[in-house]
Amino acid sequence: MITLPITDYGLPITGASISDTGNHFYLLYFRRMIDIRPITTLADMRQAEAVQRAAWGMDDLEIVGVHVLHALQHNGSPLLGAFDGAKLVGFCLGVLGMLETPDVWGLPAAARLKMYSVMAGVLPTYQSQHVGYQLKLAQRAVALEMGIALITWTYDPLEARNAHFNIARLGAVCQHYHEHFHGDLGGINAGLSTDRFEAAWWVASARVAQRVDVAQRRHKEARRKDGDSGVDLSGALLVNPAVFNTDGLPAPPAANLPADARAVLVEIPADFQAVKQRDLALAQQWRRHTRQLFMQLFQDGFCVTDFVAQTDADGRRRAFYLLTL
Repeated sequence: MITLPITDYGLPITGASISDTGNHFYLLYFRRMIDIRPITTLADMRQAEAVQRAAWGMDDLEIVGVHVLHALQHNGSPLLGAFDGAKLVGFCLGVLGMLETPDVWGLPAAARLKMYSVMAGVLPTYQSQHVGYQLKLAQRAVALEMGIALITWTYDPLEARNAHFNIARLGAVCQHYHEHFHGDLGGINAGLSTDRFEAAWWVASARVAQRVDVAQRRHKEARRKDGDSGVDLSGALLVNPAVFNTDGLPAPPAANLPADARAVLVEIPADFQAVKQRDLALAQQWRRHTRQLFMQLFQDGFCVTDFVAQTDADGRRRAFYLLTL
């Protein structure tokens, strides 16, 4: 039996544990046992369809259906599920892909292998209970066993919750921005262009190992005080401090990109879905604003290396990406 970390904001949660027995991971959390294991049956793949509908508001034309899931799983794609008894409450799907190497001709496919995480979702009633985190750790374990060093996936850069999960907790980095990546979608994506960050998770790196290895932090408190992220922001310049309008919603200002900065902070709404629900035009403004910022910063060589959320002096939640050269 091996012990894997149960963490919140990268730190241990008292009384939680996870063990690996064969191909099964058991997550014990507040007396609920979640079994993380490969999805192998058509019945459970049908449950994965339901998870997609509930997690993202997808319709039947947008979900990855049972027949595609079965074809991918049958041919070796890691399809992992989180089960509460017989109920599938979350899953993640990975497929093998290849790194783009336009500057290196003739490199064999085996030398370019990576894993692409197609999707990872959890039922709304099971979110914020570390289920998604343990699914990703299980996916990392599979990749390491296969000798795969890199897992990539895409996510909406304006979703602070996902940014915290992907960048701050898992230790992924990002240097690629895709404009309107999926085309028009419904559900939680309706009304906005589907711009996406491409997260790069170097699963064998010291950076990622430090983020997921709880042993060295075992004697620290379970949660840091709000505002104490542990991230070194010294010398980082905030290029777009949000201006709060009369409705209390954050609005993007004119951005200021200094020529000599080596570390910058880019602010995004702490709750983008709330902004979208109350003012779609403002949400679209944030999309255009951050698209221009991130594409320029990535072109200049910056890389997203961390994410911080905190409460300001006026009691408002604020969220920031840290980008460094």
